[in-house]
Amino acid sequence: MMNGTDISGYRYSQASLSHAHGVLLDPVYRILGVLYPTCGDRRLFELGCGNGSVANALTQRGWDVTGVDPSLTGIAQARAAFPGLKLRNGSAYDDLVGQYGQFPVVLSLEVIEHVYAPRHYARTVIDLLSDGGVAIISTPYHGYWKNLALALSGHMDRHFTALWDHGHIKFWSMQTLGELLREAGFVDIRFERVGRIPVLAKSMIAVARKP
Repeated sequence: MMNGTDISGYRYSQASLSHAHGVLLDPVYRILGVLYPTCGDRRLFELGCGNGSVANALTQRGWDVTGVDPSLTGIAQARAAFPGLKLRNGSAYDDLVGQYGQFPVVLSLEVIEHVYAPRHYARTVIDLLSDGGVAIISTPYHGYWKNLALALSGHMDRHFTALWDHGHIKFWSMQTLGELLREAGFVDIRFERVGRIPVLAKSMIAVARKP
């Protein structure tokens, strides 16, 4: 909740991985494997854990996952399907560091495009990280050629999801997301485009380090 806006209404019908996760998870596994190839501190905070399906997949790969999501139905599905996971209702607008502490990794997949106050979100992410920790953030990719293709194909209205309650309200490019992360204090920011060919990529993954 922020400024009286209810953000708990995003709904999930089941606790399974979505089609989008099929595009995102293999790159995320690879990024985590490169950054943390040994069995050191494998704690990970998932900001926007949804129905718990990603947290469950990461737990099966040896990660100790803590996560929050504002969706009441998402957390209900997660608790029913994965009762052993540490997933709770909460959002980037809460005092998450005070509740959960800091982590070497913060993962947030396909969340920031739903966020009303992205600077608050970015501050929360960097605060959740221990020094030298890494944030992995994905969001639908936007660039000149993809936007042109959407316009020419007549798919722009469907893409902008204007009639989707609690849907996408921010549309990020590498430039704007990079600027947001630098403003929050992140360094060593890099991007990877995933799904389709790069100029028409479905999503992009930002990897950024807290100094």
